[in-house]
Amino acid sequence: MDRRTKEQVAAELHEKLKDFKLAVLTGYSGMDVAKITALRVVLRKSNAELRVVKNSLLSIASRETDFCALEEQFRGPLAVAIARGDVVETTKALVDFAKKNASLEIKAAVMGGKPLSREQLAILAELPSREVLLGKLLSLMVGVQTSLVNVLSGVPRNFVQVLDAYREQKASAN
Repeated sequence: MDRRTKEQVAAELHEKLKDFKLAVLTGYSGMDVAKITALRVVLRKSNAELRVVKNSLLSIASRETDFCALEEQFRGPLAVAIARGDVVETTKALVDFAKKNASLEIKAAVMGGKPLSREQLAILAELPSREVLLGKLLSLMVGVQTSLVNVLSGVPRNFVQVLDAYREQKASAN
């Protein structure tokens, strides 16, 4: 790779590292091309991408970004998973793939400018997805409204029942 190409790759990666929701540093030593391609396909479904990058280019590209917090981990063959969509979905995809393929090692991550460890990523992977959480929130909101309607309709219903009981009492007395 000539110098001009390296500069272009570093500039492109720098732009991606400036604007991300989650970036995960992974080691891929021992993975063949087919497995890396399968991981890329899985990540693409969650609006993320996997980039295999030389450590020197990654160091240059990560300057003045939140990702530079992981610079001490730039050793060995590395790949960077950059998520722009749902971070839980991307994390689940990476953790599941790492469980099935021992050659994929999740080293660390950055989310919201803060470094995350492997353990924190595992916890993040256990969370429900955004759609599930929104569904639960919607059901709670609908449940509150339903309860309010039941409470408010209870007063007129009880009043009508009392009037009906009073009418029956008067009818049985006559």
